[in-house]
Amino acid sequence: MKRGKKYQESLKLVDRTKLYDVQEGIELVKQTAKAKFDETIEASVRLGVNPRHADQQVRGAVVLPHGTGRTVRVLVFAKGEKAREAEAAGADFVGAEDMVQKIQEENWLDFDVCVATPDMMGLVGRLGRILGPRGLMPNPKSGTVTMDVTKAVQDIKAGKVEYRVDRTGIIHVPIGKVSFDTEKINENLSVLMDAIVKAKPASAKGTYLRSVVLASTMGPGIKINPGVF
Repeated sequence: MKRGKKYQESLKLVDRTKLYDVQEGIELVKQTAKAKFDETIEASVRLGVNPRHADQQVRGAVVLPHGTGRTVRVLVFAKGEKAREAEAAGADFVGAEDMVQKIQEENWLDFDVCVATPDMMGLVGRLGRILGPRGLMPNPKSGTVTMDVTKAVQDIKAGKVEYRVDRTGIIHVPIGKVSFDTEKINENLSVLMDAIVKAKPASAKGTYLRSVVLASTMGPGIKINPGVF
């Protein structure tokens, strides 16, 4: 892959053979982010699990103490009092059959996270083929199927992120913006890694945390020593 001049310049600052400590790694990510916009910093964590086995799935959600730095649009499927609670909590879109119809007929997907009350899941299930591949399907494990829609919406708005191991055994999660203080990024990463470590499947054998890499949107990957987590 041919890389741009700014990327090549950033790459010269990185020792590809080194495992950086967290503080140094975060500062290097910030230093190598040369885009004109406020780049997102993403953590990529390779795990020693086989995602093809149901008992080795790693999935959950965690509220980052300093958020991700991005505005998250929340759609809530609810009716009656729960719909009013969702609106009061700050949900961007609230509805039931009308929202299902809008998504099905208009291919409308102008939201980032989807929450539903349990009684709505029969209805939301019709959207499985649309929402599922995009990672937007509400799920009890991530707290997006719940009667407590107020807490769900507030947590998401406050910086709740979902993590899920992909088919290659890697978890990708945004942990902040380049403009964040190093300490805030460090705290977000620490909370995320604590959650991932606690989610280790009992059936996982050998080294669980294989590698941890931080990178800004347009910058090179910085390898972090997984042994510190």
